[in-house]
Amino acid sequence: MREYLSFLKNILDKGTMTKNRTKINTISTFGYQMRFDLNKGFPLVTTKKVHLKSIVHELLWFISGSTNIKYLVDNNVRIWNEWPYKKYQQSTEYLGETITEFVEKIKNDQKFALKHGELGPVYGKQWRNFEGKKKVVDQLLKIIAEIKVNPNSRRLIVNAWNASEIDSMALPPCHVMFQFYVKNNKLSCQLYQRSADAFLGIPFNIASYSLLTMMIAKVTNLELGEFIHTFGDCHIYENHLDQVNLQLSREPKKLPKIIIKERNNILDFTYEDFELIGYESHPSIKGDVAV
Repeated sequence: MREYLSFLKNILDKGTMTKNRTKINTISTFGYQMRFDLNKGFPLVTTKKVHLKSIVHELLWFISGSTNIKYLVDNNVRIWNEWPYKKYQQSTEYLGETITEFVEKIKNDQKFALKHGELGPVYGKQWRNFEGKKKVVDQLLKIIAEIKVNPNSRRLIVNAWNASEIDSMALPPCHVMFQFYVKNNKLSCQLYQRSADAFLGIPFNIASYSLLTMMIAKVTNLELGEFIHTFGDCHIYENHLDQVNLQLSREPKKLPKIIIKERNNILDFTYEDFELIGYESHPSIKGDVAV
């Protein structure tokens, strides 16, 4: 994963200190691209331990069309908890609960979860139920069907940026749109990400969209091509600088492989269908998320 380390170094070398809505300054640059040949291994960052369980569950959650964190909470995935908790703190029902107590209420109280675990029309809604003026479109199933019958199409796109619904989302989509491309019976995917939290978010995003590409290759009977990651605003939060420099001091290890069970339908995959093999990494590095 030297590509990822080069990405971090590029931000440090070329970025400028920038203010933003979170009140935690970033070192920011604009425009970058990484490419990963999925035949050379699964691109899971090795200079720190990455929690694949969270990545798989989040991806299955997106694919399901859900926008409520209860599924994630039930599977001990914490990556989306801060946003609904912040909203809950601003409500009249807030009783001083810590985020841990809030998560326990989501897990154990279905009525509470339905009301306070909802994120609005985020990724899952847009992938599976994109609302246009005249109809609702299941973008994900539509492009999978199109790949099967018209793999040379230049319209194999899923768009998460629904401008009419942005204000209703807990967090507007950072990974905005992705496009598939078939050549020589190999499936490639290019993601455009408008906003890239280089330390916390990007290792998850690389693995998630690589995994999605592999899943779609399975259900369309295609071989693997590349995952191409294209960025707009690339940034490192100033409270992550020590963590980033620690990663840059570490030598990357050999990429692991991932085995995925054969499925004919993208909706049939479960967590147990994925087996990570040969993942060796340096120890985990913690960092606070900016909300």
